[in-house]
Amino acid sequence: RERRSFDAAFKLQVVKMVQEQGLTVAQVCQELKLGETAVRRWLKQVKAEQNGQPGIGKPLTPDQQRIRQLELENRQLRSDNELLKKVSAFFAKELR
Repeated sequence: RERRSFDAAFKLQVVKMVQEQGLTVAQVCQELKLGETAVRRWLKQVKAEQNGQPGIGKPLTPDQQRIRQLELENRQLRSDNELLKKVSAFFAKELR
């Protein structure tokens, strides 16, 4: 059996069906042919993200996606900055 993958928009739509439409997890799973474990995990992740926590796996909410992107960008810039410091120190020694 092939493993299915779902994008963040689909996962959020499923979570909204449970949270806003008042459907049970079992109803949503039966209707969309999804596993209950996955849907419960998505619910837990969205709840964590709404509380400002990172959650597990790929971020689902747009805010958490943006935070994850900025964190990655920040790590890259710090790494680049450290490299520039080392290079400038090397060339400073060479010029002396």
